[in-house]
Amino acid sequence: MSENILEMRAITKTFPGVKALEDVSLAVRRGEIHAICGENGAGKSTLMKVLSGVYPAGTYEGEILLDGEPQRFSGIRDSEQHGVVIIHQELALIPHLSVAENIFLGNERLSVRGVVDWNRTNAEAGELLRRVGLRENPITPVGQLGVGKQQLVEIAKALSKDVRLLILDEPTAALNDDDSEHLLGLLRQLREQGITCIIISHKLGEITAVADATTIIRDGRTIETLDMRADEISQERIIRGMVGRELGDRFPERTSTPGEEVLRVEGWTVRHPVQDRLVVDDASFTVRAGEVVGIAGLMGAGRTELAMSVFGRSYGKYVSGKLYLHGQEVQARSVQEAIAHRMAYATEDRKTFGLNLIDDIRGNVSAAGLRKLSRRGWVNRHEEVKVAEESRRSMRIKAPGVMSVVGGLSGGNQQKVVLSKWVYTDPDVLILDEPTRGIDVGAKVEIYTIINKLVAAGKAVVVISSELPELLGVCDRIYTLAEGRTTGELPARGASQERLMQLMTQEKDTAR
Repeated sequence: MSENILEMRAITKTFPGVKALEDVSLAVRRGEIHAICGENGAGKSTLMKVLSGVYPAGTYEGEILLDGEPQRFSGIRDSEQHGVVIIHQELALIPHLSVAENIFLGNERLSVRGVVDWNRTNAEAGELLRRVGLRENPITPVGQLGVGKQQLVEIAKALSKDVRLLILDEPTAALNDDDSEHLLGLLRQLREQGITCIIISHKLGEITAVADATTIIRDGRTIETLDMRADEISQERIIRGMVGRELGDRFPERTSTPGEEVLRVEGWTVRHPVQDRLVVDDASFTVRAGEVVGIAGLMGAGRTELAMSVFGRSYGKYVSGKLYLHGQEVQARSVQEAIAHRMAYATEDRKTFGLNLIDDIRGNVSAAGLRKLSRRGWVNRHEEVKVAEESRRSMRIKAPGVMSVVGGLSGGNQQKVVLSKWVYTDPDVLILDEPTRGIDVGAKVEIYTIINKLVAAGKAVVVISSELPELLGVCDRIYTLAEGRTTGELPARGASQERLMQLMTQEKDTAR
């Protein structure tokens, strides 16, 4: 039997006007964790979609060998029958169905009469959940689980299909540190059970910790495969392969010269939209012109809830609190009022709330500032194109033109479109919620450079991030949240991840 469970030879995939993959080759050894790295748009996800049958045989050039045998997968069901299962970055679970129903959807456990055998379904689902470390009741609606547990349900679903080669696309992008570590531990267990895993990730620390081999793809071509076990491979070494050069400082230098206070939030309290509990509890923070202020907190601390409720009360039920802009108390009771007060909020979920994925760059960039382009209710389309083209150039959005559909762009370029949309509204305060989630290190540096340009122009910027090194690298001051309360404020210079974590885990009674 071949040492390699998988070989992909000279894979070329072309879309109209774009060659996404060109002569890409990949060899994955049996029973290993194989990482694939590359900048956004390098072709990583496209390659895995070719492998899993999302792009069926005949739509690409090249050859796929599984266990040494040539394969021509006609679709996902075909690849799954050969033990190849892919878990996409956007989870494909149905929230209102139970965990067991989701696990066996399309692969139902039937009785001899051809109807669903629920006893068998729930029993087998329970066993699969135990294999991935979950103790949830199989009849629990999957929508009641957190993102980390939903990711494990996806893996349980893959195990139900007798998976031999498991592909995970950015599996920890939306997870906190604890959930990420649990998932990586599960991958190690699967490796011990003989299941081969391919993982796409931008978190290089995870790659160096768990991968046996790493293949780097750049601009649709295979650059190299690194043996993580035989060599001392550093994150810097992987980055050099990804971007084709030394990246230098990951956090571009800037001179901090904060001016007058622009935004002050005092005693902000918000109740959950459905449950009878506070999600933001007497939180306060300030940000000045030309300053980047960070907000740190563990998953569930209330960071996004605070930002969304401040931005036009777009989350939860407002209870109390005051909002000041340039020293004057204002009311921003809707998103429209917030925008009118020159506030902007770039959501962490760009695909659901930040962008219209079926619209083009032009329509997305102008979406929040259409009044600036309108005369007597009519949008000046010529001016709209000019605005979008200027954003495409200044933000270095990689696309053939402003008429390119946003859903076809890489994650980093989608994030630049989100920023372009809000920058066009000319805000005084810009709140960025997880601005670099799911994008590669090269694109992150470009986002940081954009933030530096904004503060150099006198904007007040708030950055929410789960990555403490990012907050320490880009911010002037950092506030910490725990259980919806502000537990501390530290200057970024001289602060440490350990001190931030102490404040982020401070219990409510000691935070007062």
